[in-house]
Amino acid sequence: MTETPLQRFRIGLIINPLAGLGGQAALKGSDNVADQALAMGVQPLANERVRQAMQGVLPYAERIELLVAPGAMGADLVAEMGLEHQVIGQLANARTQAEDTCRLATELVDRGVDLLLFAGGDGTARDICSSIPAGQLVLGIPAGVKIHSGVYAVNPRAAGELVSLLVRGELVRLGEAEVRDIDEEAFREGRVRTRHFGELAIPEEGRFVQQVKQGGRETETLVLDDIAAWLQEEDPQIGWILGPGSTNLGLLEAMGLEGTLLGVDVLRDGQLLAVDATEQQLWQLLQQGGEWRILVTAIGGQGHILGRGNQQISPRVVRAVGLDNLLVVATKTKLKTLAGRPFLLDSGEAELDQQLTGLRRVLSGYREEMLYPASWTAE
Repeated sequence: MTETPLQRFRIGLIINPLAGLGGQAALKGSDNVADQALAMGVQPLANERVRQAMQGVLPYAERIELLVAPGAMGADLVAEMGLEHQVIGQLANARTQAEDTCRLATELVDRGVDLLLFAGGDGTARDICSSIPAGQLVLGIPAGVKIHSGVYAVNPRAAGELVSLLVRGELVRLGEAEVRDIDEEAFREGRVRTRHFGELAIPEEGRFVQQVKQGGRETETLVLDDIAAWLQEEDPQIGWILGPGSTNLGLLEAMGLEGTLLGVDVLRDGQLLAVDATEQQLWQLLQQGGEWRILVTAIGGQGHILGRGNQQISPRVVRAVGLDNLLVVATKTKLKTLAGRPFLLDSGEAELDQQLTGLRRVLSGYREEMLYPASWTAE
């Protein structure tokens, strides 16, 4: 009796190779600034993030039929990884455009893929959303600077884990997730304006998929005043790297300083050493020596403390400061918005995310600290 061959799981893959370029360059996004970021020496990271995701799928390669976008949008990476694949479509030019994403997404879906896997940010999600029919299953690998949409895994490793569940045929809930994008020009001017573009069907496994970002400025000014007073009483020789967000901006305002809402600022002895610093500027400051602390905030509703809008605080910056010196500032009100979910880690380096997993120190009031779990999954 002849055995019926096992039906292979068909995955379509699209990579936005320019995604995330503006992060380390403090450009608040990558739309229309790719050339500027490349000229500043920023190296593209989207391929590495897809590689991290696909590593989790490698043990099941024989169960997968992989259809990929050409060249830098997918084929180059999977060929390098030694994965059997079929290239679908063509690129119009060497420099990829949003139109390529839209066209290739349509072509891949027309080939009957079970899952459309894509890497990018909110702009990529928007392009995918505008190009494919309702009900097509998708999953995003986070590679952009700002990710407000709920169609992305919490990090690349989580994306790989979730794809593996699907390939193995395990029970995974399906749901609809919101696609949002931000006005990057307004974003660079310190104004957050997001717009709802639609929904996409995703594998809805809560610990692997991020929540839609919640906006809004923290209003507990008295608490921030207390925390600011505490920081001012600390050793003046300690340098503070403050990540973006309304909480840290509120701390600076409480000290009478003008920081940035969406950038990374550097403080020492009551003075701002750098405003809206790039990753390279942070690295150069750290080379001068001294004691340093990194103070980040959790994105409301999502819980990310690394890898969402603060890519300037890169793995090498975190390691240079010291893992124990990565602190979180969050009022109790903000912690409650997480509903018990852990802080999420997506530094871009899986080993660092693993090392940071566990209880993190949270500054929540005047000389008041709490311990709160951090993880690379939303368990």
